[in-house]
Order: sequence, then C-alpha cells, then structure tokens
Amino acid sequence: MTSFLISTPESGIDSIAISYALLDPVLTIVRPLAAFFTAAAAGLAENFTSRTASAPLRQAPDLSCPVDGCCDGRNCPPDEHRRHHGVPEKLSAGIRYAFTEFWEDLAGTFFLGMVLAAVITTLVPESFFTAFLGPGLPALLIMLAAGIPLYVCATASTPIAAALILKGVSPGAALVFLLVGPATNMASLTVLLRTLGKRSTAIYLGMISLCAVLSGLAVDRLYAWLGITARASVAHTTEALPHWAMVAGAVALLLLSIAPLWKRLKGAFSKPSTRQADPIAQPRDEAGTDLTCLPGSNCGPS
Repeated sequence: MTSFLISTPESGIDSIAISYALLDPVLTIVRPLAAFFTAAAAGLAENFTSRTASAPLRQAPDLSCPVDGCCDGRNCPPDEHRRHHGVPEKLSAGIRYAFTEFWEDLAGTFFLGMVLAAVITTLVPESFFTAFLGPGLPALLIMLAAGIPLYVCATASTPIAAALILKGVSPGAALVFLLVGPATNMASLTVLLRTLGKRSTAIYLGMISLCAVLSGLAVDRLYAWLGITARASVAHTTEALPHWAMVAGAVALLLLSIAPLWKRLKGAFSKPSTRQADPIAQPRDEAGTDLTCLPGSNCGPS
C-alpha cells in the first residue's frame, strides 16, 4: 500500500505525456523510473521494519457480502454469490460507501490538512524557488523543504519545473520537486497519520525525501557526464476542466462534508455526561435493586 500511495501521484499517463511535451527526453524517462524505485524502496522499508509482518493472522477476515450483507461469505459458495448482485448494484454500493462512511472518517482530517496547506502555500513567496536556489546539494534540500508541504499534482508541477529549469534551476532540483510535490503535502500527511500511523508515515516521508535527493544528485551528474543542459519548451497550458466544473465539484464536496464536519465539531465541543447514580438519592429495596427502573419501564442505559 505504501508503494501504491507513492507511485500513483508521482507518475501517471497524464504526467508522462506532459513531461514529454514540456521537458527534455532525459527527464521524461528519469521521472517515472525514479518514481518506481522510490515507491519500491519505501514498500521494502515498510516490510522490513514492520513489527507485525511475520505475525500470524489471529482474527478471521470478514468475508460477508459488502453490498448488502446478504451472506457471511462462508456458507455461500463464491459462484453462487456472484449471481446475487450485478455490476450496477456493486458500483452503487461502492459509491454510497465512499460518500458516507469513508468520507465521514476522513472529512475532518482532510479539511484540517487543506487549511494547513493553504496557510503554508500563502506564506511561501513566489520568488522563493529562484531567489535562493543554486547548484549542488543545498538547492536540492531547499527544494525538498519547499516541496513537501505544497499541494500540487503531478500534472500541475510539470510546467512549474519547466519554468524553474529555464530560470537556471538545475534539473536535479527540478526532479526533486517533481517527485516530492505530488506525493507529499500537508493534506495527505495528516490523512496518512490517521490511516497508517506515525511509524509508517515517517517511513513514507523519509524514503521519498531520501530517494528524491539521491535521484536529483544522480540526474545532475548524468547531465554533466553527457555534457548537455536541460532545456524545456514551455507551452501555454490551461486547466483540464472548465471553471464551472471545478466550482461545481468544490460545492458538491462542501455539501457532502457538512454532516460529517458538524458531527465531528459537535463531538469535539460537547461535554461528556458526568451524571452518576447516587445510591442515597435513588430509592432501592433491601437487595439493592433500583426501584426507579423496574422491569418493563423505559429507563436504564440506552
């Protein structure tokens, strides 16, 4: 899962295509290769350091039907259960789960990460990348520190990297930004802390940082060995979706988040009930039975 979480945002068909359009052939090839090795290294590190990797499975897995719980998965043969639900019904159940239970678990953490990402993005000036970046390891570390908290997808980071290269940033520093920016941001890290835990999140972030810096150093050495300079033809790019579609998506996300956010805020600010039974105030018989809650009456713990 760690490898999947790293490889998917760092490389994809869209990012490879736009890399071919805006970057030179070397970076176009190196970018997905570096993403692959980063994801593989992080996954191996997670396996080797996991304290429960070799522990036997002590709890039987839940094999019940995820659509509507029509069977327990043990007394129903798989061939028979396949005929219970069609593809539209399964797709509807998956979408319903994503928009209710799953999103209720992540909405609060997601919006907290979005607020942190917005604050950090606003405080970092636009000229930060070009004003303090020079050749060598310091430039890679600065790009690493700047790219980790920023919220930028793989496609949107490509024209930024191309512009940085044209302004004098080394291709290694640009590669660090291309690897770190899409895979790490404050929003994703806060979600990872909740879903994976502190140890796995530390491995996730540490391996991305280490592999990104090593890949940047290797790319700068490769360009020096080849005796070439990184050149990119920066084309005019536009958003993939029209403005009205992005606004509609944002509004839909906010509407879906009202109920889970209100539930989380209500639970955070509501005081737990501290009322305890008073053995003196409540009438009891000689056996200690509470006479205020007789059998058949509507009282007692809910």
